[in-house]
Amino acid sequence: MTTTNSEWLARWQTPLRRQTPALSGSGIAGRYDSHGVDCPFVFRHLDRFYMMHVGFDGTGYQTALAVSDDLLHWEHEAVILPRLAQSDRWDKVGAAGSWMLLASNDIAEVPTLRKLDGRYWLIYHAYPGEGYEEGGALMGLAWTTDETLRTWNRLDEPIFTYEHGGDWEKEGLYKCCLLEREGKFWMFYNAKGESVWPWKEETGAATSADLLHWERVVGNPLLPCEEGTFYSQFYSDPCIRYDSEHQHWLNFGFGFDGKHAQGLLAKSDDLLHWETAAKPLLPHGESGALDEIHAHKSSVILWNGTLYHFYCACRPYREDDPTRVTVFEGQDEFRCIAVATNKLID
Repeated sequence: MTTTNSEWLARWQTPLRRQTPALSGSGIAGRYDSHGVDCPFVFRHLDRFYMMHVGFDGTGYQTALAVSDDLLHWEHEAVILPRLAQSDRWDKVGAAGSWMLLASNDIAEVPTLRKLDGRYWLIYHAYPGEGYEEGGALMGLAWTTDETLRTWNRLDEPIFTYEHGGDWEKEGLYKCCLLEREGKFWMFYNAKGESVWPWKEETGAATSADLLHWERVVGNPLLPCEEGTFYSQFYSDPCIRYDSEHQHWLNFGFGFDGKHAQGLLAKSDDLLHWETAAKPLLPHGESGALDEIHAHKSSVILWNGTLYHFYCACRPYREDDPTRVTVFEGQDEFRCIAVATNKLID
């Protein structure tokens, strides 16, 4: 459901956008990020900030960490989900990290990691074909006891697939977020129902008692596309946090109308019924801006009274750009991770 009430939308706006990337790809042949970086997930660990992200090298995604002391200047730390040599694994082409299990859902608290059974947990998705998101992806799970977060162990089999799902998700899964509420784990994810462009992507949910066995909720997709809106073709990449002050859940996802992907905001009292603001929370930028084409795939963190909104920014490729991604034929983009804030930062 779309709502025109803008009061709660204004509360989470971050109009101050830095035009210098927080993180960009290397442009170095053979590196995980030679073509670009995408999908930030920001948290705090061992008194530093970490950004899990994916890099694209023309073959597939691999997952890495960057580190920062101030949320503005980031340095590469390590590739944590590299491409595997085993030719028989389902995730051999690459693994795109989506989310790590957090200690708290509350947006007022700085996100930190939670151990379950003595381990940290990471959920990722993997595509079967080589190239940019080729084929229908499945969800996998990895764990570590390594406090440096550099070495991860992947389960042998996927934990969630599009098989036996609804028509809206029958051609593959995409990025998800993971949370726990009242002893039950929730996975929100977007998926597509067709394999031939232009397809639609919508967002649904599944629940689990153990992170391994998942059951789809009734009513999927919970967050569908809606004609005549900025999310008429995609309602994607959920990023869900809890607003304890106003006692509702927030989804910092994104909408796509066939031209631009823009950050959205939705709210819910029960995780099942959602209201989506009629206007984008994070509109695409003006001509020449880092986010001229897209401003999407959010990760939000509140630190010392300032809201930092990390996202994937895309603009047309220029000859002096360090990286280049061809998402569609005839559309070459410079993709980087950008940050916007609600307050001026010196």
